[in-house]
Amino acid sequence: MKTILHSCSLTATSLLLAGALACVPPPPPGAVVVERRPPPERVEVIGVAPAPGYVWIAGHWGWSGGDFMWVGGRWARVESGYRTWEPGHWRHHGHQWYWIEGHWR
Repeated sequence: MKTILHSCSLTATSLLLAGALACVPPPPPGAVVVERRPPPERVEVIGVAPAPGYVWIAGHWGWSGGDFMWVGGRWARVESGYRTWEPGHWRHHGHQWYWIEGHWR
């Protein structure tokens, strides 16, 4: 009996995972698509803000010349009418990775 329940549980989990992966949107038109691997991990040291009203825009891995390259973070003044910076990120779709640009919110 346990084997049957475990098998059903595994099947249900597999179906849920497949459904969740199917909901991931494809890369937007014109996106840089990387097919071989995700970007590496990196830790960035954040200094002190230059003045009030600045937010840290984290560095990220960009894609250039057929490989990842580090784009360092920076302090930026909060743009008028916005409150926060939504960081960019790499998104996985199938066997591909693509970059979603950061933006103000």
